[in-house]
Amino acid sequence: MAEFECNLKKYRVLKGLTQEQLADQVGVRRETIMRLEKAQYNPSLKLAIDISRAVEVPIEDIFVFKQE
Repeated sequence: MAEFECNLKKYRVLKGLTQEQLADQVGVRRETIMRLEKAQYNPSLKLAIDISRAVEVPIEDIFVFKQE
């Protein structure tokens, strides 16, 4: 099974966005961003793309799936 790692918080902070601001930009609730940052939620492809564009970082750098 693949292990999921999320670097969203690092890139969100570097972009100067709060969880609420990012959530508004990508059309989700703040709680969704919080769960993503804790790697408790796997995003849909559309959400991953929207987040990637919002923080201007490649998807592969934000969402990392490691094979065991």
